[in-house]
Amino acid sequence: MAKTGAFDAHRPPAQELLDVCVHCGFCLPTCPTYVLWNEEMDSPRGRIVLMNVAAAEETGELSEAMVTHWDRCLGCEACVTACPSGVEYGELIEATRQQVERNYTRPLPERAFRRLVFEVFTHPGRLRALVPAAVAARRLGLTGKAGVRLGRFPKLGALRALTPDVKLKASVARLPEVTPARGERRARVGMLLGCVQRVFFHDVNAATVRVLAAEGFEVFAPTRVRCCGALMLHSGAEAQALDLAKAMIETFDDCDYVAVNAAGCSSSMKEYGHLLSDDEEWAERGEQFSEKVRDVSQLLTEFDPVAPRHPVPLRVAYHDACHLAHAQKVRSAPRQMLAGIPDVEVLEPEEWEICCGSAGIYNLVQPEAGRELGRRKAENLLATEAEAIASANPGCTLQINACLREQGRPLPIYHPIELVDCSIRGVAPTTSGPRRPAR
Repeated sequence: MAKTGAFDAHRPPAQELLDVCVHCGFCLPTCPTYVLWNEEMDSPRGRIVLMNVAAAEETGELSEAMVTHWDRCLGCEACVTACPSGVEYGELIEATRQQVERNYTRPLPERAFRRLVFEVFTHPGRLRALVPAAVAARRLGLTGKAGVRLGRFPKLGALRALTPDVKLKASVARLPEVTPARGERRARVGMLLGCVQRVFFHDVNAATVRVLAAEGFEVFAPTRVRCCGALMLHSGAEAQALDLAKAMIETFDDCDYVAVNAAGCSSSMKEYGHLLSDDEEWAERGEQFSEKVRDVSQLLTEFDPVAPRHPVPLRVAYHDACHLAHAQKVRSAPRQMLAGIPDVEVLEPEEWEICCGSAGIYNLVQPEAGRELGRRKAENLLATEAEAIASANPGCTLQINACLREQGRPLPIYHPIELVDCSIRGVAPTTSGPRRPAR
């Protein structure tokens, strides 16, 4: 394959996009890693400089230093929200990561760990099979001892700390493939069950189905699509993401909309048109599919509500998931959805634009930085003096939960759709809150 410097010819970072950056520095105070370390090469504009250097690299090789700085990026796209010039940094970093995975050889332990994450977390059946072992270890009191031993292996330690305290019954629960609309049918909506979401957060999926049906949507929730490809796409594993995207498109072909309750997933699914743009067979289908994808809050605010809402007296700190607020530019819809619940008070934390450190698999492959950002986010959320937190992404929920527990100040974390479901059904949110990380 022909090369341009250290990049191959398959979708390198587009020079016209790189040239948009004028290095003004507006991105710096919103970039999580620059905020942590104050290092120029760990800022968006610094990483863009490295992309230009790599494109002109005479040796035709990606250096370890370049890859390190790109790896440290969370891909949160807060810089895109802040940028006055309109730099499409998200597209640039994803293209660069695909180049890295094709043209740079990572150390064997790093390759093995990444493969482990992809082979487990993107397969609901495999993930579900691990739940009994996690439950048994917790009941036998092994998790705390294991945590001490794993201190020498930060990545495995991060994996253990983020493992939720899911109940075995919930992990194997199933939803009907088709749930009819209540009252007059407005549309047929496909719903992604997800991989981590369906195993660890079944209650969120169940609440989503109930709310959509109550609002007049027929819900099609098939189990056969296992993953949207978000973890792969955001980590540079393009080929695997392409296969999953095509399966997703075929599955939901006859739906009017596709509703997603995980911000990272909906962000990737909205990119299928771009991802498949150079595939003659799939380009148009990918674009049409992406146009149907909605975060569930978007879908519910596009239609006038028909199901009555009952009061839910609760002070809730709303956490902006990066791939919802920055990548999809969806900030008002979740707040509007929560504002429609009588007696819910929505509180805004400081530094809403700074990532919590989850960012797909970031908190697993960059555990120290992920943990530091998680602690910062937890402190800002606690400072609101809220009674609960609302988070629209499973990765964020796991990350924030782990950091709250680490600080000894746990709070219930609900997906916004769970609070809407409680309001429609006229029930109080469970006091136990969401799934807790294992001790």
